[in-house]
Amino acid sequence: MTPAFDTSQQVRFHDYWLDGAFDEMFEAESVPRPHYRALYEMLQEMPLAEMRRRKQSADVSFLHQGITFTVYGREEGTERIFPHDLLPRIITSAEWETIERGLAQRITALNLFLRDIYSDGRCLADGVVPREIVYSCKHFRREMRGITVPKNIYVTVVGTDLIRLPDGRFVVLEDNLRVPSGVSYMLTSRQVMKRIFPELFRKAGVRSIDHYSEALLATLRALAPEGRPDPNIVLLTPGVYNSAYFEHAFLARQMGIELVEGRDLAVHDNLVYMRTTAGLRRVDVIYRRVDDDYIDPLAFRADSTLGVAGLFNAYRAGNVTLANALGTGVADDKALYAYVPKIIKYFLGEDPVLDNVETFLCSQPAERQHVLEHLDQYVVKAVGESGGYGMLIGPYSTAGEREEFRRRIQADPRNYIAQPTLQLSRAPCFLDGSVEPRHVDLRPYVLYGDKITIVPGGLTRVALRKGSLVVNSSQGGGSKDTWVLY
Repeated sequence: MTPAFDTSQQVRFHDYWLDGAFDEMFEAESVPRPHYRALYEMLQEMPLAEMRRRKQSADVSFLHQGITFTVYGREEGTERIFPHDLLPRIITSAEWETIERGLAQRITALNLFLRDIYSDGRCLADGVVPREIVYSCKHFRREMRGITVPKNIYVTVVGTDLIRLPDGRFVVLEDNLRVPSGVSYMLTSRQVMKRIFPELFRKAGVRSIDHYSEALLATLRALAPEGRPDPNIVLLTPGVYNSAYFEHAFLARQMGIELVEGRDLAVHDNLVYMRTTAGLRRVDVIYRRVDDDYIDPLAFRADSTLGVAGLFNAYRAGNVTLANALGTGVADDKALYAYVPKIIKYFLGEDPVLDNVETFLCSQPAERQHVLEHLDQYVVKAVGESGGYGMLIGPYSTAGEREEFRRRIQADPRNYIAQPTLQLSRAPCFLDGSVEPRHVDLRPYVLYGDKITIVPGGLTRVALRKGSLVVNSSQGGGSKDTWVLY
């Protein structure tokens, strides 16, 4: 039954307020930024009933496509439709040009860093990064020492999290170099938005992201072993119970490659094969969405049922490419993050285009003491956690929570870093019939093969809970389409 909407009402802005955070839409009260003016005018003219109809249409589209994520450890059920806000986040071409340069610089430097620590270790000998930071990281793989990866590219797919500070600058909050997720939400959100707001989309001059899957496939092909001009590429998933399984199936379908689990592959004479109804077929490139620990039970965790026995030997022999390479997680350790500006300067001789957020390492006695004395002011993060878990937001924490984190830090200082509680920028969201501001971040996706490719957009994640700074979907966050203008 179609709901009876009141056609006399208009979309309301009376719950929209400005505070110390950078507002993506407004430069002053009721004064939209030039690149948001068309959206602002459309919202003022469109009846509330029509906005609700379009929101309902978008929700139905996501539901029918099965766009879901999994929340682990919740008794009420794990599978949920991914929350989506109807209003796009808009970025100018000048802003994007800076982001693009900064991300290309960062992935280049981090690849050089990974190549170095798994070979000569010059940057460690020169004191750019302390050896103990690298060697104590649980994602450092000693087994990767001396292995030559195709074209010396360790990181093929990166999802870098950016935030905008109150002064308008974008800075890097963290790097995601292992198996970064979320790109399927970026792509499906764009498909829906083009259908929901066709007039606005055409009028705004939005740059396309539709070529991402094609670019990813070309990037993977470029990393195939020598002598394999027509490589067979597969996407390795942990299976249907993984939180990002929808994305794995979506990307495999978009690229026209096989989606496989570990049980679908076999290794013989250091060659990897896929089991098919027509017999075994050699596999040349594996876009893996399985963590290092589980990739090969003979080389890493013996209890893993997700990987392929013997895969590491085939990889070491150069007969198959893994993207991303094993051992890349050391470069997105939150403690190593603090040294990325030095890494950029050391390997490229350049200052960072995109700055880091100030970071205190609890492994350093003086910095640890400072953090412990000011826990109510900082965001404290466990270096190996993601998804908004293992984190204390000081100003919003209780005395009991701070005391718990004090004990954790003192027990394992290497495992924690602290950063100032930053005011993430805010973007307009359509919530319960009105437009309200919510905090956002941005995860653009970078591909590195024969060249560096950055599609103009990304996953804008939204802290949908009023006042919240946590954008992760598992913590009540959602997403919105990101429009980069020409």
